Amino acid sequence: MRKIGLSLLTTLIFLSAAHAQKRALDKIAAVVGNSIVLQSDIELQYAQYLVSGQQPNPSIKCLILQNQLTQKLLAQQAVIDSVQVKDEDVDAEVDRRMRSFIQRAGSQDRLEQFLGRSVIQYKDELRPDIKESLIAQRMRSKITEKVNTTPQDVTKYFNAIPKDSLRSYNKEVEVGEIVFNPKLNKEEKEFYKQKAEDLRARVKKGEDFATLARLYSQDQQSAVEGGDLGFFDRQQMVKEFTANAFKLKAGEVSPVFESDFGFHFLQVIERRGEQVHARHILITPVTTQSSLDRAHTTADSVYKAMLAIKKFDFSAAASFYSDDKESKFNGGMMLNADNVQTRTTYIPTDKLDPQVALITDTMKVGSVSKPALFTDAQTGKKSYKILYLKSVTNAHKANLEQDFAKLKEEANNDKLTRTISQWFDKRRKETFIKIDPEYQSCPPLKGWVTAETTAQAKTE
Repeated sequence: MRKIGLSLLTTLIFLSAAHAQKRALDKIAAVVGNSIVLQSDIELQYAQYLVSGQQPNPSIKCLILQNQLTQKLLAQQAVIDSVQVKDEDVDAEVDRRMRSFIQRAGSQDRLEQFLGRSVIQYKDELRPDIKESLIAQRMRSKITEKVNTTPQDVTKYFNAIPKDSLRSYNKEVEVGEIVFNPKLNKEEKEFYKQKAEDLRARVKKGEDFATLARLYSQDQQSAVEGGDLGFFDRQQMVKEFTANAFKLKAGEVSPVFESDFGFHFLQVIERRGEQVHARHILITPVTTQSSLDRAHTTADSVYKAMLAIKKFDFSAAASFYSDDKESKFNGGMMLNADNVQTRTTYIPTDKLDPQVALITDTMKVGSVSKPALFTDAQTGKKSYKILYLKSVTNAHKANLEQDFAKLKEEANNDKLTRTISQWFDKRRKETFIKIDPEYQSCPPLKGWVTAETTAQAKTE
């Protein structure tokens, strides 16, 4: 589950080298107001860019410097406007980033080994930059908080788009689902629970935990590490796991417990404050034909009940019967996976799950499908689903009648961008800015480099 890979190893080496460089270099890349940007700050972020899998591209440093200048200008205005962030918000963001690193590294010890410093030291190094970033975000929000997009704004935005530049939309559908997952009964579960109990008994009798985990644990990621999960806090694991891990002392083995993943037992290796280093063995129950048959029977009963009601409430049925935790609280409606931030339910047909597309293609708007067996392409898990076709929008050129919601989002984003740009244009003229000659030819910095700055650089 926490095995370190080559890409992470490279990441940590780059980060360690970049931090060493940060301590050694003192070249100032830019000055904005009363703040400076060091060359080492740019090199550190460029290292992070490289280890994210991107190809070397020195011009990216121009964008990094632009972002740094933007952040510092916002942070300085935040001081004037008394815009602040709470210490606990900064701590939470620092902890979130460190959890990500520790999780990918496999353990806190490994992370510290590759960083060449303790996690506490690294968090102290990150904290000022993260705090400034959060303040800048808060200031940006304050600048745009009064931006409001009216229907008249949307119409004006749409009319300004050249007709030959109007976006074409593919056919879209809104599809709801009620998911019926197969569930093992007590007798069926007992077989798998007993397998976990037998393995736990072997550990208690003295057999090596790591060896048994490699041989029998069905958590493939941690099994190769002897079940080792590394360090984690209370937010990183499911509640059943956390409840057991945080009440044990180092060396103790938990009882067998059940989670959504199956039956586990764990052993605590070490405690460090609010973090636990543990290993576990997982036994995952296998879906039986009987459990599938029971799910089908339940799905069929719900389907027939819906047909018997002329104006059924699909949303209510989904929230009551569906086993899908994401869609059941959204009225049963699927979300466009490519546009999750806006939580739109309009899904292009070419982005639909092929299994869903095959069924909805023959449905009428407002109808529900008979229960059908689905297989998850990633996990291979099977379930029965009832589908509901709420709406169909055929392929078309953008227009106000059909696409008002999308156009409003575009118009609002345009208005936000213009508001921010106008603010920066004004602030740049009022603020002392000096940029090292190395960066003055950067296209992204065109608005930051004034004629006075360029002339000054030539005389230096």
